[in-house]
Amino acid sequence: MERAGFHPSRRLGQNFLLDDNMARAIASDAGVTPGRFTLEVGPGCGFLSVHLAHAGAQLLCVEIDGRLAPIAREFLAPYPRAEVIEADVLESKSRLAPAVLERLPRDGAWTLCANLPYSISGPFLATVAQLDHPPARVACLVQKEVAERLASEPGDATWGPLSAAFQEAYEVKLGRFVPPQLFWPRPKVDSAVFLADLRPDLALPEERARRMQFYRDLMQRRRKSLRRVLSDLVGGASAARGLEALDLDPLRRAETLSLPELRALEREVRVDV
Repeated sequence: MERAGFHPSRRLGQNFLLDDNMARAIASDAGVTPGRFTLEVGPGCGFLSVHLAHAGAQLLCVEIDGRLAPIAREFLAPYPRAEVIEADVLESKSRLAPAVLERLPRDGAWTLCANLPYSISGPFLATVAQLDHPPARVACLVQKEVAERLASEPGDATWGPLSAAFQEAYEVKLGRFVPPQLFWPRPKVDSAVFLADLRPDLALPEERARRMQFYRDLMQRRRKSLRRVLSDLVGGASAARGLEALDLDPLRRAETLSLPELRALEREVRVDV
């Protein structure tokens, strides 16, 4: 990194995990087996990548920083099934870059494992959950607050649109805590790993996308009553019918609804949306 004249970018959310034991543990959490396609976003110099490659992964690393991609390629040179491409993984806030999409599997189970740049973790994970063929296993290191939000339950202070949208596709649990001193430079926030497995009852892509958008629309005004928010979305009469059919208190707030209740409500008012 010194040879490349590298200085970390705040704009790109660059905080590098330098602890080899922790990198090895995260790769183990991902459960990668030989030949398993694995996507890593933001490999940096390849400190986590090398453990995934050593486990036999068919590894695709996506690095936005042109100073780091050659370093990662050099580091991963002993592993012929590891590829590093230089690209922004997101074409837009809700779409992966074509260079990434065209390389993702269209069938078979695959894995996402990464120390995700904090600046893109939320939009990127929401986009991944909407893929036609999303990863079967996700093991990512993110800001602790984001990990808690992804794994939260209704009634938690962290339960919100991202929680519901991601859990529409995944069963999520919190993993290991990663303290700031294991990074360079040290982040000003705590970090944690979260683990997610694809739901066995995964809906079709079109239905998943529609539900996720409904959850976002409904929960963006989380402090408002269901009656008020739904009325704005589908009209007062439709809102009243839907709430009455499901025996939901019109004065409840959207943030208190469980995933089954959100799904039922979306089905009930779908015709009117």
